[in-house]
Amino acid sequence: MRSPALRTVALLGLVVGGLLPACGNGSEPAQGSGATTSSTTTTTTPPADDPESAVAAALESLDRRAEIAQLFVVGLAPEELDRGPDLAAEGVGGLFLRGRPEQSVTDLAGITGGWQEQAPGPGLWIAADQEGGSVQTLKGEGFEQLPPATEQGDLPADQLRALADGMGAALSAAGVNLNLAPVVDVVPAGTEAGNEPIGYYDRQYGSTGGEVTAAASTVVDGLAAARVTATLKHFPGLGRVRENTDTSADVVDPVTTAGDDQVTAFAGTLTRTSAAHPMVMMSSATYPQIDPSAPAAFSPVVIGDLLRGRLAFAGPVISDDLGAAEALAAVPVGERAVRFLAAGGTLVLTVAVDTYAEMLDAVEAEAESDPAFGEQVDAAVRTALLAKAHAGLLG
Repeated sequence: MRSPALRTVALLGLVVGGLLPACGNGSEPAQGSGATTSSTTTTTTPPADDPESAVAAALESLDRRAEIAQLFVVGLAPEELDRGPDLAAEGVGGLFLRGRPEQSVTDLAGITGGWQEQAPGPGLWIAADQEGGSVQTLKGEGFEQLPPATEQGDLPADQLRALADGMGAALSAAGVNLNLAPVVDVVPAGTEAGNEPIGYYDRQYGSTGGEVTAAASTVVDGLAAARVTATLKHFPGLGRVRENTDTSADVVDPVTTAGDDQVTAFAGTLTRTSAAHPMVMMSSATYPQIDPSAPAAFSPVVIGDLLRGRLAFAGPVISDDLGAAEALAAVPVGERAVRFLAAGGTLVLTVAVDTYAEMLDAVEAEAESDPAFGEQVDAAVRTALLAKAHAGLLG
């Protein structure tokens, strides 16, 4: 039976909504609650007419440490939001609304707008984890209760687009310009209950790459219409693992190969949505059939050869949480950021705010001592700033 929220989509073609991803971003699954809509709007800067010139101008204004700070997105729990102004003033690349903030669209807009005013250079990524169902993070007044991805994937294309348009409108009105969604992981039919991070919570759009691609690309385009950048996750796929990288060490997918349906779902979604400039989030699991030597987030084979090479993705590659995830707990904090960037990553996400300074120091020191790594950092900074130019954050 169609839920009241979906009946609203069918009748009005508009839902002011928010969806969220839980796994790896410090957001534990929780049931969302319905809320009234809000007419709050925010003004966004148009994308740069000449992105390369905008990047060049931004680089002229940043010293080396400020450049490296652009490579970090730092999570703030609801009780930590008062730390946002200082982090913004220090030049961090972005802030992530982790956990379950209860503010309305209007109140969040006031908070995030204040953060943007403090940023001394490029505008901030303001990120949220919005998927739907049991992983709906933003649910205060103005954020409509959203169905899980399994139900979204069953919607006719026009209804799903209306849902995505409404989601993007609500996020944009709250000052959120980066959604860590949609999930592009493919959970094979019949294995859902045993797939702890995705299938157990109905976070997948379908059981085949084709089904997932069709739905995920619609969500990406709906977000882009509201100038909200989407994030495809978790490459190369968490649909076959049994454990959650947030809470378990040594999470392994022994089956997925470079040509698997998991990977082609990302390839298809990227092909359909290239004009929307989405990001890709890395999994922190290990994939022995692709690279047995390292978790995907630390693997030049997975990021460089497969995602950058075979899939020809040139946009920002963001990590899953590197600050608190159990899967990476054995690696020293600063080394996590260094290894991710050395593997070809772009944006380091940490949900543990107190790890940021150590990570920033480690990357700066390694870039100074290792010229080859310094060049990788340079490339990551340019990719990060180019994405901000496309998003209207270098105005």
